[in-house]
Formats: sequence, C-alpha cells, structure tokens
Amino acid sequence: MKHRLFLFDLDDTLLDFKASERLSFTRTMRQLGLDGNLDALFTTYQPINLALWKGLEAGTVSKDFLKVERFRKTFEAQALDLDPALASRLYLELLADSVVLIDGARELCATLAGIGEVGIITNGIEHVQAQRVASSGLGEHVSFVSTSDACGHAKPDVRFFEYTARMARAFAHHDTVIVGDRLDADILGANRFGIDSCWYNPGRLANTSGALPSCEAATLHDIVPALTALAA
Repeated sequence: MKHRLFLFDLDDTLLDFKASERLSFTRTMRQLGLDGNLDALFTTYQPINLALWKGLEAGTVSKDFLKVERFRKTFEAQALDLDPALASRLYLELLADSVVLIDGARELCATLAGIGEVGIITNGIEHVQAQRVASSGLGEHVSFVSTSDACGHAKPDVRFFEYTARMARAFAHHDTVIVGDRLDADILGANRFGIDSCWYNPGRLANTSGALPSCEAATLHDIVPALTALAA
C-alpha cells in the first residue's frame, strides 16, 4: 500500500450518524417534555438541519447560529412553545455520548494505524466530535481530529485540508488518502487538494457529480483491498 496518512470522514463513514442523530433527538425532546410519536417532528427537523449545514459549508451561516436556529425553525414549523437554545444544549450533550459504530470501523482504523497515521476530518463541532471519537473507542487508533469548527473553514475548502495537513506527523500529497461518504465534501475536497480519495458508498449510488474518487468501497471491509489496488 502506497498510503501512509489516512484521513477519515467521521459521520456516516466510521460512525452511523443517522442512528446517533435520531437517538439524540428523541432523548432531547423527551427531556423537553414531549411525549408520544416524534416521527413528524424529526421529519421536519432533518431538512432544516441539512440546509443549515450546507450553509455552514458554503460560509453563509455560523456554527453558533446553526446550533440554535435548526431547533427554532423546527419548533416554529410545528407550533411548539419550546426553548431552542435549551434544545441545542441538550442535543449536543446527548449526541456526544450517542455513538453507533459502522461495522468494521474499529478493525479498519487499527489496521491502518499499523501502516501509517490515521486522522479524522469532520465538518463538526470540536468538543462534540472529540467526545464522540473518545466514546467510540476509536481514539487509540486516531492521531488527531480536524474539525471545521476549529479550522474556521469547512470541507471541501482547500484551507481546511491545509489546516489538517499541519496536524499530521508527516504529510506528503502522494501518500495521503481521504476516505469519506460525501462526494461534495470529502471527494471534491481531495480533488481540489490534489490527493487520493476513496468513496465509501454503501448504497452503491451512481456518481453523477464532478467529483472523481480514486477508488470506491461499498463496505468498510472493502477499503484496505481498494487502497492496496491503487498501488498496483
């Protein structure tokens, strides 16, 4: 294998964010006093949250605004008289401990840490993502966690990857690879920064974007063989 620095996206690559998000959201709403079925509320929340994260990545909204605004808009849409700032605080506290690993994540990180250095790259909130990595048990295999929150720029901005490269023990474009599920953030970011990428694509989706991965894997167990084949 030619790579020595392995940069992993966190959510929906190593951790099942969808499961963690739903669990944390449900627990938050219960603490706020909501009973019964929360499906409609969560369905309202998801596109609001996604749109705000897209805004963060585009540089049009701030992290602090996003954290509260997603709940304010959700409660407004459902005519709920609840405190969005309190909801935000509770949600982030619960999210930090609501960790669900994707199958093979721990073994993959251990294997690659034995070959080189493993880092996490995430468009997330610094203290939350650091706690989630620690809670997952992946921390012993991970050298650093690079967040858009600490950097001030989000994937796919080249400045985020320049920031990340400075965190590594050693960095060279030719032996660095990004592994991630998002074409528009992870793979496009790798293209712009001039490094290899592996698209984690469990849904076996068609790539209709302009982002070009160096290789592709449908499971985490497929990633080592895919990366090894790049050197052949």
